[in-house]
Amino acid sequence: MDTWQGLSVVVDERLRAVSSGERGVFAAGVAERLLSWHEALPEDEQAPFTMSLRPLLNSVWQGVLGDSTAFSAVKRGVGEYILSEYCHNDGQDGPDDADESAAAATLYAAHAYLFSCQEFAVWTSGRAVEAIDQHLQYLAEQRGDELPVDTDEALASELQRQLRDLDLIARYSKDLRHAGLGVPIDTSIRLRVELRAPLSSRE
Repeated sequence: MDTWQGLSVVVDERLRAVSSGERGVFAAGVAERLLSWHEALPEDEQAPFTMSLRPLLNSVWQGVLGDSTAFSAVKRGVGEYILSEYCHNDGQDGPDDADESAAAATLYAAHAYLFSCQEFAVWTSGRAVEAIDQHLQYLAEQRGDELPVDTDEALASELQRQLRDLDLIARYSKDLRHAGLGVPIDTSIRLRVELRAPLSSRE
């Protein structure tokens, strides 16, 4: 099996090689899996700020799949974050709500859509890997013994999933290349049906 470090490099290279439209869909899919996982937590473990980002991520999905009218909603959502107390330069002295993995991934996905910068998609990928590592560390602390899964294998599995996602997205490269500028409504609906569900699945 390839090491997770090597797979991470491959994901990074793939993301830098594809169109901004493909990167936007990829980032939305990774963020969706993280946010869905967070939404499934017991209510007392859910972070209010993270939960508040669901409308933003839904708008990101609309935008990356070709609905150009979503741009304003995504821009507004990012603007509200930037103007909030959660966006700061106080380091550990400030609130860390936006550093929660699902929250950070959602914000990165929104930025990937708005600005088409490859780094945001790369960072979204990294937050998914980091989230698994943090979760396994938490389980180890709770159990006080060895975990039944190998951390390196778990991280590699996530990155292999990301590569499969990129393979799926690549089949729609022609439709997605300029999706941020808008596509015909029937194309947008088809993309939503054929991409959002499989990319959102946590299987």
